[in-house]
Amino acid sequence: MKGGSSYRVRARHFSLTLIAVVFTTLFLWIWEKNPFLHLAQDQFLLPSSGSSPMFSEFISDLPDESLLNVKEKEHFNEVDPNYVRPETYTKAIQESDIPFNNSTSTSSSSIRKVDGHSRTSSTRKVCNYAKGSWVPDNRRPLYSGRKCKQWLSEMWACRLTQRTDFSYEGFRWQPDDCEMPDFDRFAFMKRMEGKTIAFVGDSLGRQQFQSLMCMVTGGEETPEVEDVGREYGLIIAKGNIRPDGWAFRFPPTNTTILYYWSSSLCDLQPLNASDPKTEVAMHLDRPPAFLSRFLDRFNVLILNTGHHWNRGKINANRWVMYINGQPNQDRRLAAVGNAKNFTVHSIARWIDSQLPSHPRLKAFFRTISPRHFANGEWNTGGSCDNMTPLSKGSTVSKDESSDIVVESAVQGTRVKILDITALSELRDEGHIARFSVKATEGIQDCLHWCLPGIPDTWNEVLCAQI
Repeated sequence: MKGGSSYRVRARHFSLTLIAVVFTTLFLWIWEKNPFLHLAQDQFLLPSSGSSPMFSEFISDLPDESLLNVKEKEHFNEVDPNYVRPETYTKAIQESDIPFNNSTSTSSSSIRKVDGHSRTSSTRKVCNYAKGSWVPDNRRPLYSGRKCKQWLSEMWACRLTQRTDFSYEGFRWQPDDCEMPDFDRFAFMKRMEGKTIAFVGDSLGRQQFQSLMCMVTGGEETPEVEDVGREYGLIIAKGNIRPDGWAFRFPPTNTTILYYWSSSLCDLQPLNASDPKTEVAMHLDRPPAFLSRFLDRFNVLILNTGHHWNRGKINANRWVMYINGQPNQDRRLAAVGNAKNFTVHSIARWIDSQLPSHPRLKAFFRTISPRHFANGEWNTGGSCDNMTPLSKGSTVSKDESSDIVVESAVQGTRVKILDITALSELRDEGHIARFSVKATEGIQDCLHWCLPGIPDTWNEVLCAQI
């Protein structure tokens, strides 16, 4: 009897042990296969104690299909087996408690505890310039597309192409509940007296830079403007056909406007500077060296990135992803969409960490500019042939941004969002399309915009937020 009881105890113990082993194995398998179970522990990396601070970044296991309303796919040439729908990703962000080190100032606020620390959440209503409507305006455009040759690249000046319909020029953006006064170039330059405005990003950032140069000059020749690119190291390097950017100063107000090419917003370092075919370390956790060097000279900074984050461009540039100064070993960051999201959050946190030391600086992260290719890509017959303004509607009514990556990256920081995605999505007729100075049969540009055009509105929203 006693031996039977002992046997039953041992059998019960064995069964419980077996169940525990099976449960643990199953849990670990689910943990490995479901990337969103990792969000809580992997959402942020702690700052390093070294001289080069490690940033607090967000890691998402999500191919970059995050812009639902604009169906913006960055065309990654890889399939992620851990694909998660964007709405799930958005929910994970909204439900997470993000321990930001730097909170924004608030007028009226509520305090709550997170991990034993006080958290402040603002209840102040902030003006949403991205919510509103396109309205006709016969005072547009703000400058001549034929005259602004001093600043405007010929390839983006649609008035110089075969295009004959310019009705897309005759609209302005009207936010619902925000005061956005008409752009006055003289008043703006007076307000920017002694200040430096810096655009850092890809070719869409360059379009915004050229747009502002045309806006502040009215598109007229301005011979007194000084080329001060050399002050910022913006010279044509050996073997290059153009500098990495441009910088111009307006003597009457001592205002400088510059652009620096950084398509990824990463620091890029050749692994062998003496070899022209060397691989390049793409430091996902470091800002471009240009920013680190010149940030103290800027008063307004506008960042953007997005369209160069695809496997084809990364391979063509021989970029190799690096983290903490070492080649990346994290399989999740090997996915281009995840690497981009990591970098966007990384640089937003870095800029935020620098702002207390640069109290004069206002920093903006511009959301992604939508593409409008239909029935293919730029090299497979894709087109954007619509020439009718606002055929997709004229109003943006939602409060949240269409670019949830940038929106979440700036949340809780002093970096402001320059949200242009949804309002630009309505303007598919404003692209270069099939019209160019040297038109190529079968090739359309449904990424870049005609100037004057939609990027002028981006600058109007920027000026209102400054």
